[in-house]
Amino acid sequence: MPTISQKGRQMPESPIRKLVPFAEVAKKRGVKVYHLNIGQPDIETPEVALNAIRNFDERVIEYSHSAGIISYREKLVDYYKRYDIHITANDIIITAGASEAILFAMNSTMDDGDEIIIPEPFYANYNGFAVNAGVKVVPIPSGIETGFALPPISEFEKVITSRTKAIMVCNPNNPTGYLYSKEEVETLRDIALKHDLYLFADEVYREFCYDEKDHISVMNLEGLEQNVVLIDSVSKRYSACGFRVGAMISKNKELMATAMKFAQARLSPPTFGQVAAEAAIDTPEEYFENVLNEYLARRDVVVEAINSIKGAFCPNPSGAFYVVAKLPIDDSDRFCQWLLEDFNYNGETVMLAPATGFYATKGKGLDEVRISYVLNVDDLKGSMKCLEEALKVYPGRTI
Repeated sequence: MPTISQKGRQMPESPIRKLVPFAEVAKKRGVKVYHLNIGQPDIETPEVALNAIRNFDERVIEYSHSAGIISYREKLVDYYKRYDIHITANDIIITAGASEAILFAMNSTMDDGDEIIIPEPFYANYNGFAVNAGVKVVPIPSGIETGFALPPISEFEKVITSRTKAIMVCNPNNPTGYLYSKEEVETLRDIALKHDLYLFADEVYREFCYDEKDHISVMNLEGLEQNVVLIDSVSKRYSACGFRVGAMISKNKELMATAMKFAQARLSPPTFGQVAAEAAIDTPEEYFENVLNEYLARRDVVVEAINSIKGAFCPNPSGAFYVVAKLPIDDSDRFCQWLLEDFNYNGETVMLAPATGFYATKGKGLDEVRISYVLNVDDLKGSMKCLEEALKVYPGRTI
């Protein structure tokens, strides 16, 4: 029998999606499942974007330019100006979601065995992208006791080697919801410049900042222009995950010319997604104000509920729409599967993402889960009640 590649064997399962079969079986049994495992908002996609698809009148669906439709890239230039980010259309390559942008960035800057430093916990698929690109993730710990703040410079410098080529952060953070301060972002700049490293910044949750705090982009930092790679996406901004449109952005011309070769190899990003994403830039500001208020209400429901459970704790995040919660459990993978296989409360249960998959360090996240507060307030209250009741009877409870 033909063998499977070593790379294929190393590719991790998604902690966000691997329990889907158990959820499907639970639903067949008649159990209502609250999906808090995945960042799929239930917010409506802006009408202006949907109308662009409905009114599309070209008779042939053509390939776009490998870098993306020029009118879309030019319109993005104006979008970024709102955030004091000044770029040109040539500094942008449109990608099939942020996922492809990260792959382009890794493959354009690193060779097999090179290293990228990422504070953990981090978005689970970074592990998969690194395997895909032949890159080694070097994690440095951030802790729930500080709300998952950026580790000090000393922690970065402990692990920098001759193979280190980049640092990557997600701001606001998935899975923790942590929003990096200006001082923390400047710390990243100082490390990158001192050691001549790339700084990849996944900023797809830019619009989701709470408590009157501001988002500081790495593109706002002076002196780092040749080191920065901005990763972006429309999936969460416009509640349009299915558009599959993202972007890789950098002022480093040699890097972008290299990334363009990877872009040409996959031909082009999705045409319909780009048409809709271009139109979405005209989304009224009122849309974002309403969405922000809705997520604030949802966040408060989840944080208050978790912290009222004996032995449980989660910080109050200032961005994105996730929390990492510490629970009195022995094994988060076992617990999340048990919720779907063996538990229901009045015919309902909750689907969570075990936090083990958001770490590169084995053994971490065993008593943590990621919760996506993407459901309406009533459903979130129902799901939190399920979680509270589940923890009372879970056989692996530790407190």
